[in-house]
Amino acid sequence: MNRKLIILFGFIISIVFAFSCQPNKKTEEKEKYDSVMKRKLANYVKVQLSADLSNLTANQIKLFSQLIRVSNEIDEIYWLQAYGDKNQLLNKITDPDMREYAMINYGPWDRLDGFAPFTDDFPPRPLGIGFFPDDITQEEFFSLKNDNKYSAYTTLTRTENGLLKVLPYHIAYQSHINNAVSALQSAAELCETKDFKEYLLQRAEDLLSDNFEKSDHLWMNLKTNPIDFIAGPISNTEDHFIWTKYSYGAFILLRNIQWTKDVEKYSLLLPYLQKSLPVSDEYKNETPSESAEIVIYDVLYNSGYCNAGNKLIGLNLPIGNSITTSAKKLHFKNVMQAKFEQILQPITNLVIEEKQRKHVSFKSFFLNTIFYEISDGLGISQTINGKGSVKEALKEHYNVINEVKNDVLRMFFLGQLTDMGQIDDVELMDNYVTYMADVFRSIRFGVKDSQGVANMIRFYYFEENEAFKYNPKSGTYKVNFYKMKKAIESLSKLVLEIEGNGDYETANQLIKTKGFIHNELLQDLYRIQRAKVPKDLVYDQGEKVIISSN
Repeated sequence: MNRKLIILFGFIISIVFAFSCQPNKKTEEKEKYDSVMKRKLANYVKVQLSADLSNLTANQIKLFSQLIRVSNEIDEIYWLQAYGDKNQLLNKITDPDMREYAMINYGPWDRLDGFAPFTDDFPPRPLGIGFFPDDITQEEFFSLKNDNKYSAYTTLTRTENGLLKVLPYHIAYQSHINNAVSALQSAAELCETKDFKEYLLQRAEDLLSDNFEKSDHLWMNLKTNPIDFIAGPISNTEDHFIWTKYSYGAFILLRNIQWTKDVEKYSLLLPYLQKSLPVSDEYKNETPSESAEIVIYDVLYNSGYCNAGNKLIGLNLPIGNSITTSAKKLHFKNVMQAKFEQILQPITNLVIEEKQRKHVSFKSFFLNTIFYEISDGLGISQTINGKGSVKEALKEHYNVINEVKNDVLRMFFLGQLTDMGQIDDVELMDNYVTYMADVFRSIRFGVKDSQGVANMIRFYYFEENEAFKYNPKSGTYKVNFYKMKKAIESLSKLVLEIEGNGDYETANQLIKTKGFIHNELLQDLYRIQRAKVPKDLVYDQGEKVIISSN
């Protein structure tokens, strides 16, 4: 072969080889894209919630199936509220990991990251999301002459000529509401108690009118039904446009009789706890409801808002209750247990001093949690100096300050009841160290909401008051019992006086100086993330729960 041809051939081969070794840009982008979604999915651990279903009758198992039908219709409504057309979104997502993550988040916006879009392929989340047209403006909304626009149970759409139109929920979601009502009526026929049947039938009627007062009243009086059910408006936190519209969710619950019996005494102590607040008498004249009921449940199934992103471990219902009205304080024991085992225990082994890890227990985590909800119904709702309600006086800072109040008062109350001998199976030190470990579980969700900011305020307040000490060599924290108790009391006093005085300036200063994550703390959070500790749960749920438990 001609020498020139040989050289030319070798040159061509070398170029082809060089290009073949070049990383494919599209492949690189896809691998990077896939790894991002896998990391996001790793923030959730899948669990099958356990519950003792051995006492359920054949009829109650059939009832459970009908309630799942209702819950699934509520889920479809929530998709419309939280995103829009679910199928349109899922059909255009080809990556299975992203599809799964979209199902967890009910849309392409990450609930663990302040609703940031998964990738640049998706736009920022609209403030009004599914409740309002994406292009609506504040000026357009307030100029609309229709008072129903402010209703918690209406959605706004556009007519063919582009004008705003207000639709009640039962009209906007008519087909899903009708399906839910039909399933509720079928479920009612399977009830073995008259009061639960009456409640389900009334709930079906209320879904058709968007007026839940009658069924809420019936639900409040339910005492003996083993299976409980909640379906309808749960929270107004999804609407970021006027913060009014309520999202729909559903819970199918199993009443945990023994754990409810163990804590029922605390609801009788609410008046005493209100009077024990660490402030002068003028700040504690309000009277809490004496009928507030603490009920412990195991979750069997959830949908809609109740299933989106971070899973609820407790809430107060019915919605819209004030400090002076009755409510049930619901707590989900099996969800708490799963979060404790899958998340809090691994975090404890990373950030709590080895000798103090024995103080982190499920029972202390359980008590810390239920007393958060108890604290939510105690304290101050009206200022003492004529500034009106605390909410009006503190304006945009109200939610953060109230979160701090709930968070710290729970520990103050636990100290009070321990001193009274009302809590004898858990040491107060257990509550304190568990509380410290739980800081790291909570702040991993960031500071993009009021609860996140409140977490940081209490953390840095306790640090300033030497309630804990950090060991930089081991990267662990050690609680000082006496200084923690003192710091809890002084922070409780501070936030109660801020609320009672309607002290906007002090609230602003507290948030400004302490309501963010310092770099030193970020290193601990990175360490927890590198250890692949999940942030939250995703449920493996459905009728399989009944089957696997039998």
